[in-house]
Amino acid sequence: MATLGVNIDHVATIREARKTIEPDPVWAAAAAELGGADAITIHLREDRRHIQDRDLEVLRKTVQVKLNLELAMNPLMVEIACRVAPDQVTLVPENREEVTTEGGLDVVRYKKELTATVSKLHDAGITVSLFIDPEPAQIETAASLLVPAVELHTGAYANAAKDSDHELQVLAEAATFVHQAGLILNAGHGLTYRNVTPIAEIQGMEELNIGHSIVARAVFVGMAEAVREMKDLIPR
Repeated sequence: MATLGVNIDHVATIREARKTIEPDPVWAAAAAELGGADAITIHLREDRRHIQDRDLEVLRKTVQVKLNLELAMNPLMVEIACRVAPDQVTLVPENREEVTTEGGLDVVRYKKELTATVSKLHDAGITVSLFIDPEPAQIETAASLLVPAVELHTGAYANAAKDSDHELQVLAEAATFVHQAGLILNAGHGLTYRNVTPIAEIQGMEELNIGHSIVARAVFVGMAEAVREMKDLIPR
């Protein structure tokens, strides 16, 4: 059964819209845990558009499940991660102009830089995952970097209007490559209550990271209930 990592970034997005103190993502994390979240995921962006350094510091002290920190491959951000020591760092691409992450990290292109970054995080005792597109070359390179896990970018599947079956097959085939490479299989991006189950059913799926859809549902039913409803859609 795939576990559920709840991304609480957009609770902080609401707060930052008014530059106030509420809603507090720390409270959101606690409510998500009460709803059954297996992990809490946050993305500390370079521009601090939602999650702030204070959030990371407090969440590291209060989260009782796995804390997964998404980061750009930036020396300053990596230094922050090494100091705070989350349970896991997921390295992602980052573009200041994007609304949300637009694709996987090109680990083939940035293999040299990633080698040093992954080594530094490992030396700090942090598990590393790479957020990548579901392509054999990306998976093969990720495995050569000696990371234990990858997170497959599910955006093409989530955005496919009529061709979602094809995109699902692409992800299933990529999952096979992931397993053959000896890596842990995670996935995320754009997953919702309507499209999550087929992804969760992919053979060997370990963890799904979902944020926007859960936060949107939480506006109406509360965070704990929104998490429970999502977990009900993930086969046990």
